[in-house]
Amino acid sequence: MTLTELKYTLILAQEKHFGRAAKRCHVSQPTLSVAINKLESELGIFIFERNRNHVRVTEIGEQIIAKAKQVLEEASQIRDIAQGGKSQLNVPLKVGAIYTVGPYLFPNLIPKLKKIAPDMPLIIQEDFTGNLRVKLQHGELDAIFISLPFIETGIVTQPLYDEPFVVLMRKDHPLSKKESIKSNELNAADVLLLGEGHCFRSQVIEACPHCYADDSHTQYTTEGSSLETLRHMVASGMGITILPSTATQIQFYKSILCTKPFAGSVPQRRIALAWRVSFTRPKAIDALIRALHASSMRNVCLLPE
Repeated sequence: MTLTELKYTLILAQEKHFGRAAKRCHVSQPTLSVAINKLESELGIFIFERNRNHVRVTEIGEQIIAKAKQVLEEASQIRDIAQGGKSQLNVPLKVGAIYTVGPYLFPNLIPKLKKIAPDMPLIIQEDFTGNLRVKLQHGELDAIFISLPFIETGIVTQPLYDEPFVVLMRKDHPLSKKESIKSNELNAADVLLLGEGHCFRSQVIEACPHCYADDSHTQYTTEGSSLETLRHMVASGMGITILPSTATQIQFYKSILCTKPFAGSVPQRRIALAWRVSFTRPKAIDALIRALHASSMRNVCLLPE
């Protein structure tokens, strides 16, 4: 039995598909299958039920996978301890961020981090919250920037800043004449949203229910894959959108786009840093937080360290 076999088993249990699991493990599907078969043969039981279209974890397999997860976490801590014994700030830090945070946070944070921890490069990934959650739990990432609420066993979060929402529109849009926008003035057929899977989409719909309609066929055809895509769509005249305030830099469309604040109670989100309670490089986490507070983040309300 090897740690590699346990890792393959854990990932196959998550994906329930040999092809996807092999891709995540960066090996061929036959290699993954051989490793799983070897482990099952050694243990004398079946961890998975297989057929052509489906993989299901057996009852005894559930117990083995739970223990495998624990073993892999303990093994990861051994590596962390060894690295921490060298120095907490001179080895790479694996950091993730949700898609609507990364592009606007890292350009401000990284220059400050290089001054605080010049020998600690960042390995950066952007992804959906659900994927970042899994990667953090399994040690594939050391820390992640996410939007609260974020509740996970064995994970600690540090709130960093509050970020208000604003409305982006063309300067020739009827609402552009207003100083501020009421949420009930937003027409679902006119508002462009991010696609399913983005937590910011859900936050916008919760804060501004008038901007979304289940039966709006137009809205389903005008969803964007990123905030930058939404910006381009607004510039082309397809409608208006709602952005977090850090994403309001209008570099290429200053002559045709403008932003307007919300009237009354302004919707906002709270961004936090999350990491495992067992993570053995607290100085690296502290360096990230210090770098953020030293950065030139605009249009946000930084929270106390």
